[in-house]
Amino acid sequence: MPSSLFEAVTAYIESKGGGQGLFQTPMAGVNIIRSFQEVMPHRKIYQPSLCVVLQGAKQILFGSDTLNYGPMECLVVSIEMPGSGRIIEASADEPFVGLTIDLDVAVIRDMVEHLDEPPTAPASGGPCIFVAQIDEPLAECIHRLVRLSDSPKAIPILYPSVMRDICYWLLSGPHGAEICKLSLPASATERVAKAIHLLRDNIAQPMRVEQLAEAARMSPSSFHQHFKALTSMTPLQYQKQLRLLEARRLMVANAASVADASYKVGYESASQFSREYSRMFGVAPKRDVMNQHRLYRSLTGRDLPTAQSA
Repeated sequence: MPSSLFEAVTAYIESKGGGQGLFQTPMAGVNIIRSFQEVMPHRKIYQPSLCVVLQGAKQILFGSDTLNYGPMECLVVSIEMPGSGRIIEASADEPFVGLTIDLDVAVIRDMVEHLDEPPTAPASGGPCIFVAQIDEPLAECIHRLVRLSDSPKAIPILYPSVMRDICYWLLSGPHGAEICKLSLPASATERVAKAIHLLRDNIAQPMRVEQLAEAARMSPSSFHQHFKALTSMTPLQYQKQLRLLEARRLMVANAASVADASYKVGYESASQFSREYSRMFGVAPKRDVMNQHRLYRSLTGRDLPTAQSA
C-alpha cells in the first residue's frame, strides 16, 4: 500500500504540471505538498487535521513541544493551535511528499456515538497533538481519497464516507483516546476549544481570562491550567500568536500595510506590533512579507497570489 499510495500522489502532482509546491485537490481541506529542498520554519494556525508524510521528514513546534515525523507517519492535531512547521528532509532525488487532511470534529463525534466500545478519553489533559504510524487500513483510506481527486463528480457522494472511514481508523488506533477527547461535549478539551473559538472570532478585542473561563464553563484557575496543558501556552501567549499570524496573513495574502494589519488584529501601536512581530518571526514585518513572496516564488516559480491581484 505505501508504494501504491506514493505512486498515486506522484501521479496527481504530475497531472497538475509537476514541480514543487502546494497542490490543492477538488476536496476542500485536502492538499498535497512536494518540495525538492528543505524549508525554513513557517508559522501558521493548525486546524484539526491529519498531516501525512510519504517521503522525507517534517518538524513541528507547538509551544514548548517539538515533534518530528517521517515516511508513513502522521501528525494528528485535534485542537486549533498556532505552530511552526518546517521540512527537514528533502532533495531533488528524494523530494518531500506529504498530504494534509482537515478533520471534521462533528464527524468524529458522530463516529464515537456509533462505536460499540468507544475509546475512553484520559482523565488528565495534555497536548492534543501526537505523531502516529500510518497503518494499512488508514493508508488504504488515504489512497482512496487521492484516487477520488480524479473523479470530481463522485466527490460529493463518496468523500463523506471516506472521511468517516479515516475517523474510524483513527479512533480505533492506539491514539484513539486522544482523538476522542475533542468529541466529548463536556470534556475539558471541548470547553477550551470553545474559548479558542471566542479568541479567534474576536481577534481584535481585548479578552480577559475571566471571560474565556466563563465561555469554557470553568473557574479562571482551572481554565488557565487546562488551557496551558492542552496548548503548551497561556491564553495571553496564544492570543498574541493568533493576532500576529492573522496580521501576517493580511499582509501577505491581502497586501495590507503594516499599520492596517496591526490595527485590524487589535494593536493600538504599530511600533509595539512591529517589535512583537520581529520577536516572533525573527524579522521585521515588511522584510518578512518580502521573504514569504520570495520563498513562494522559489518553490513554485510563480508569484504568490494576493487579494489585489486575484
